[in-house]
Amino acid sequence: MKSKFNIPPIPAVILSIISVQCGAAIAKGLFPALGAATTASLRIGISAIILLLAFRPNLAKLNAKQWKYVILYGFALGAMNMVFYLAIERIPIGLGVTLEFVGPLVLAIFSSKKAIDFIWVLLAAIGIALIAPWTSHNGLDLIGVLLALLAGGFWAAYIILGGRISKIMNGGEAVAVGMLFASLLILPFGVFSGGLMRLTPQLLGLGTALALLSSAIPFTLEIKALKQLPARTFSILMSLEPAVASLAAFVFLQEFLSIQECLAVAFVVIASAGSAITARRARL
Repeated sequence: MKSKFNIPPIPAVILSIISVQCGAAIAKGLFPALGAATTASLRIGISAIILLLAFRPNLAKLNAKQWKYVILYGFALGAMNMVFYLAIERIPIGLGVTLEFVGPLVLAIFSSKKAIDFIWVLLAAIGIALIAPWTSHNGLDLIGVLLALLAGGFWAAYIILGGRISKIMNGGEAVAVGMLFASLLILPFGVFSGGLMRLTPQLLGLGTALALLSSAIPFTLEIKALKQLPARTFSILMSLEPAVASLAAFVFLQEFLSIQECLAVAFVVIASAGSAITARRARL
């Protein structure tokens, strides 16, 4: 059965980014109370329940190829979220987001075939480099940096696997089943961390909102977009994430943007707009 709401791929990615950043504001409140592992487990676990109830996938009808890719997709999704949360436990979230983008950027570079695509990748890379607090004198946790880079690798895998699974399964069902396997991967970490024992009705409510905004809604939008967009275009569009994160910090946390950060926003917006135009012309 086809969805009555067919959002074009590029607006779907943009809405996904906005949703994730709204969820990040909630996560900041949960993080100190529950810890990284429990917050990730709560986010993915509740998302899995919501999506399984919403899409009710028929697991008995999945063939071997579908099982293979949806399991790998789910593991990549779960690992990406868990490792990133562990990273920003050690390093500033702005740096964590920036370093994580190395994965999608490398994917975009290696999957590009036209010269124009390298221009958008270069602009996005400059913007991301400008956002990164390279001039910090406080020192960086090496493990945190490596974890953020590893999260970027899982992100690249998520993009590739999401593109493949979207062509052989219904998008909503793929995300629902994938989220189930993501939960199986990371839930033990949440249990053994002890954070689940500190859950209260209020924290559970915030966790449900976090699951909707940071996982259920954006991943559903992304899987639909990946069915229509090339992986490299999706990667460059996602470069809006650090820029939106900076704007969200201004709105929710009253953190003002420096001139350098404003330039970074300009670079990534231009890169994203350019990739969107290129993708549209390629389909005409």
